[in-house]
Amino acid sequence: MVDRFADDWRLAGLDGQTVALLEFAERLTTAPKGIGAADIANLRDHGLDDAGISSCVQVVSYFNYINRIAEGLGVADEDWIDDDGKKKLV
Repeated sequence: MVDRFADDWRLAGLDGQTVALLEFAERLTTAPKGIGAADIANLRDHGLDDAGISSCVQVVSYFNYINRIAEGLGVADEDWIDDDGKKKLV
């Protein structure tokens, strides 16, 4: 499952709540100004409460933040990660 997830999480056969969280995380990362009430309602429809939604936003935002810090300082990518951000095949 981990390999399927790494290749394309959309095709990994994940449960609905996990897919909703990942779609939200992707949207928060790529189009944060577009997040609105409908996005939060969708997470609630998939069983998340305020604490779960807050945790999701905080984790996604932290990873986005720390990646920008690394990029801004010119930190080299890990040598086991390819140009697409995936694990290099050995």
